[in-house]
Amino acid sequence: MVVILSPRDLLTHAPVLLHEVVDYLAVQPGGRYVDCTTGAGGHARAILEAAAPGGLLLGLDADPVAVGVAAENLRPFGDSVQLVESNFRDLKRVCRSHNFVPVHGILFDLGISSMQLADDRGFSFQVEAPLDMRFNPGQVLTADDIVNQYAEQDLADVIWRFGHH
Repeated sequence: MVVILSPRDLLTHAPVLLHEVVDYLAVQPGGRYVDCTTGAGGHARAILEAAAPGGLLLGLDADPVAVGVAAENLRPFGDSVQLVESNFRDLKRVCRSHNFVPVHGILFDLGISSMQLADDRGFSFQVEAPLDMRFNPGQVLTADDIVNQYAEQDLADVIWRFGHH
């Protein structure tokens, strides 16, 4: 089963719909689960607790800061959790390279986290910061580059293509 949540609750650090995620994933002891947007690890923790004993979790996040926070928060689960700095678009490759196939459930919690809104990458109007908006600082192109260097027609095309629906 795949559960997709969107948008993320931006007003709290608590994971949204925590019990519903565990219920809808039908988490079972000994199961193997993938959290494609691990963030700070709140959903991952709940999944691992419900999958005990013997449950395993592969966590992905494109944000290296989030991976670090999740590693600390999920440390008590030891080898039951593997965290990978990766975008979920690479899910198939990451699962295969970590010998994490088959799985019993996959979670996509789509949106931006309150942790990202609170930092200085320009995701929020609440914090004075450069217009960066990269989840992964290894990406070259920033939002500032797009807004200030794209031609007007190119910007219009981006807005039409990605903001149309």
